[in-house]
Formats: sequence, structure tokens, C-alpha cells
Amino acid sequence: MKVVIAGGGTGGHLFPGIAIAQEFKRLAPESLPSNGSIGGSNRGREGSTEVLFVGTENGIESRIVPREGFEIRYISAEGLKGRGILKKVKSVCKIPIGIIQSIKILNSFRPDIVIGVGGYASGAVGAASFLLGYPLVIQEQNLFPGVTNRILGRFANLIFTSFEETGKFFPAPLIFKKGNGRRVCLTGNPIRRGIVECGRQNADIELQFSAPNSSPYTVKFTILIFGGSQGAHSINKAMADGLEYLAKFKDSIFIIHQAGITDCEFVKKSYEKIGFESEVVPFIHNMADSYKKADLIICRAGATTISEITACGKASILIPFPFAANNHQEMNAHVLKDNGAAEMIIEKDLSGEVLANKILFLMQSRTRLLEMERGSKKMGKPDAAKEIVEQCYELLKSKETGFTVQDSESINIGNYKKISHRFSQIFKNIFFSVFLCKSVFICG
Repeated sequence: MKVVIAGGGTGGHLFPGIAIAQEFKRLAPESLPSNGSIGGSNRGREGSTEVLFVGTENGIESRIVPREGFEIRYISAEGLKGRGILKKVKSVCKIPIGIIQSIKILNSFRPDIVIGVGGYASGAVGAASFLLGYPLVIQEQNLFPGVTNRILGRFANLIFTSFEETGKFFPAPLIFKKGNGRRVCLTGNPIRRGIVECGRQNADIELQFSAPNSSPYTVKFTILIFGGSQGAHSINKAMADGLEYLAKFKDSIFIIHQAGITDCEFVKKSYEKIGFESEVVPFIHNMADSYKKADLIICRAGATTISEITACGKASILIPFPFAANNHQEMNAHVLKDNGAAEMIIEKDLSGEVLANKILFLMQSRTRLLEMERGSKKMGKPDAAKEIVEQCYELLKSKETGFTVQDSESINIGNYKKISHRFSQIFKNIFFSVFLCKSVFICG
């Protein structure tokens, strides 16, 4: 079994891909025929599953994927959001280069299935998989799909979503298979295996630091703070400014803080100055362990973060990123708040005093914290990765997988008529999005 997972750029795109990769490695492929011809290959299905990531050298995937034990290859791809006109033109010119590089990678690796998780590289690899006839599925983390996934959705065999409302944002597929068109499947957002296990271990544990409304503290109240894979300056500053309001309780608090590279020293010195016990790092690699230790989480409200928090059943103070596409982070935060699983602070209202008051309220109102944990746990979907992998197996077992090539020797760029037709379909959609939707193919 060979799987290509394409995309990344940010943790929100990459970590669901890693979760899917881990689940492919965990689930034995005995359900697939050992002498089958899935994806046109005559390879056996016994033995370990091979997973190859495809991303960009500048994305977070270049650092994280090797640490997770997976192979990665790189292509040329850039985003266009927030760039000048000349840089946008340069990025657009890289699209065909990225597709050609992706074709070479796919021809060399010959996967059984290609999975796009959004981000710069996902578009080029997804286009190449369509051109070569490999089964393509995409996984969308957010309520509002990125442009890359909306275009790839026209060619994908399966689309996995995290929200029920997401399906309506995908356009109709360009090509329907006879009797079996493209399917949109609500699975939830896949969570890395360690975090899933963390949630299950905590299933019967309600408060780690104390019984509700008891005093004094029996164990330090542990706060986990992070603002995405790069950190969040506004959250870092608000926490630093809020320490003076928390100073009275410093001996009862332990803080784990992912501050990003730029703010790491500043945040560390802020805690040291007032005497808080803390662990401040640029990036947390063992997130499962940090989630397990936390009594309260302070973070952004991206889809992957929300999925991880709810899978672990943790209480949180959510501070949505104000410039997220379609304001989807604030919408995410409202969903948790409305379900009693989180408190929310809008960025324009964020200050050290406001944040400190929220923390103190939850420290001193243990019953409320317990209610938030229970509400969070009810919203969690820890088995999303398993469901995605099982549906991929079902797709591959089916005799109708859309554009499946009949044998491995035919997977090449020699069939010029078919390839050129598919190229025209892809670029028709790219330029339709660029000029009519004011969007771009690779902006993720």
C-alpha cells in the first residue's frame, strides 16, 4: 500500500495529514486483496504501508514531517495572499512547474491513492494525480474550504469535511462516474494518534488539579498557551501584561507556553521577572503530553486546534485570529462557547487584565471548569482519522474509482490526448477562480 499526502504550509493543514498517515500505518491493510490491482498496480498488499509527504521547503512540513518518521519530497509552490503584483505573477508561473515536479514524483513513487490536505503543495500534486489517473481524495479542515480544495473538489473521488455545512461550498464535479459520483463525507478533523490517546486516558478524569470548589490547591493549576505553529504576538503580549494581575496566585500556577521563535525570550523573561514557574519554548513537538497536563488552554480557534481540544475534552479560552478567511475562527469559537465548552475573547477586546480575569474566574469556579470539560468532550470526534482511512480503503477496493489507470505501465505522460484534455480542464478552473472569483489556485 502506497499513499501520498500533499500539502502543509501551516500546522492547521499539516497535522491532519500526519494523523491520516499515522492511521494508515496503524491499520493493517488485510481488507485489501493481496494480489489486487488497486490503482492499476500489481503490487501485493502485505507488509507495511508506505507514506510519502509532498510539500514545500519553506513550509512547516520540512521540519515536522521528518521528526514524525515520514519521508517527504519538495516541489515549487507559493501563496499569493498579501503579495505584490510581481510576486503574484511569479507565484502563478510556478503552478505548471509544481505540477510537472509532482508528475515526476508520482511516476516515481506510484501511489495507490493521493490525499490533499490543503496548502501550497496540495494543488499541484492534486492536479498531477488527476492527470495521471490516480484516485484523489481531499480533506478540508475548515467550515469554508480554501480555494485549492474547492478546485480539487471538482476532480476528487472523495471529499472529507469537518463540518456538515461545508459540503455546499464545493462545486459540482466536472466528471461523474457512471453510477457513483463524487462523495462528500462528514468525518470530523483527523487528530494525531498521541492526542487521541490523551483524550481517552482523560475520559474518566475531570479535574487534574483539585476536586470542584476545594481549597487549597492540591496540584498546581496548569495553563497551556499557544497561538498556532508560529506563535501569536498578541496572545504572548496579553499574557505577559496579565501576569501582574495573577501574581498573587503565582505559587499555584504552572504555565506551558509555545511562544514562537520571535517572542520566546521576551515571554520567558516576563515569567522569570515575576517568579512564575513556566516552560516556554518556540514550538511544542510533544503536543499530546502538553494537552494531558493542561487544566486550561489559551489559544486561537483554528479548525485543527478546536478538534484537538475537543478530542481531549479540555476547557479553553479561545482568542480567534481576526484575519482568518471568512472570519471562520470566530465562528469556530462561537460554536464551542454556545455549547458551554469554552470562553471567548475577541482580539479587539484582548488585554492583560481581561485575560487574567478570565483565568482567575475559571481557577476559582471549578464547577464551571468541569462543565466546560464535559461540553468539550461531547463535541470531540477522536475517530476521524480512522474513518477517513477506512473510506479510502473502501474506495480502493471498489472497481469504480473514477480515473483509475488500468495498469502501472500506462501511468506516464505519453497519452498526450488524455493528458492535454485534463490539463485544459484544470487550467480552465484555475483561471476561472483567478479572474472571476478573485481567488487563486495555490493560496490554500
